[in-house]
Formats: sequence, structure tokens, C-alpha cells
Amino acid sequence: MTANTSVWLVALRRYIFFAAIFHLLWEFAHLPLYTIWQTGTARELAFAAVHCTAGDILIAMSTMLMSLFLIGDSAWPARKRGAVLALAIILAVGYTIFSEWLNIVVREAWAYRDIMPVVPVVNTGLSPILQWILVPSAAYTLATRAGRRSSEDVGHEHG
Repeated sequence: MTANTSVWLVALRRYIFFAAIFHLLWEFAHLPLYTIWQTGTARELAFAAVHCTAGDILIAMSTMLMSLFLIGDSAWPARKRGAVLALAIILAVGYTIFSEWLNIVVREAWAYRDIMPVVPVVNTGLSPILQWILVPSAAYTLATRAGRRSSEDVGHEHG
């Protein structure tokens, strides 16, 4: 494995790790904006947060991998950091808008409370949209900052 490969892999692994933690925290924090907050038991609320976090991890992995596949290169995260993050966020927000519509309007699997701010035009809750802007941004910043340090350390070891 080359030094570039190990930096790339470390950054990706760290991204998923930080994203999982931040999504779990977000899921618990925005539960009061959904009707389950009023109707669910403590066990149902915990299950919903953990279940949604599992889905969030899959979305985070797939959107990041798709972004890396489409516009990343072998020098990532040293190069194209901003472009990869921007595309991952666009893909994740797009999926979120679709998923919220599918699960609220079509399947009626969950519902917003009246206190959920809804973004006009897309009719999606503000909290899930902000989740897919803020969480990936924070996770990515932490993951790639560490990746830059690892890259610099590897460079010093070789030369």
C-alpha cells in the first residue's frame, strides 16, 4: 500500500466514524420535531434514533464514495477537498429531500410536528436538510485535517 493510499483510506474511515457519531447525536436532538416524540415510548424513540443513524451512515458512505468516484483522484484528500465535500452534500441533500417526501407523503412512515420549520418549494423539514449540510461538513473537516497531518507525517518518514 502506498503512502497516498493509506492517507486516502484513513481519511475515508475517519469521515465515516465522525459522521456516525454526529448523525447519532443529531437524530436524538431533532426527535422532538417529529410526531414520534409525542406518541412514542422511550424505547421507540431510542430505536428510531439508532435506526435512522444506521440509514444516515449508509447515506454518508454512499454519497462520499460516489463523490470520490466522480471527481476524486489519487491525491485526495490533499487535492479536491472542497469539490468532493460539495458534491457529497449536494447528493445527500437531494436524497434527503426525496426520502422525506417518500416517507412523509407517500408511505406516511413518519410525520413532522407543527414546530418543524419546513423549507418552501421542497416542503422538507429544515432540520434534516441542515443535518446533511452540517454533519458531513464537520465530519469531513475533522477527517481530512487528520489526513493532511498523516500525509505530512508519511512524507517526513520517507524523506
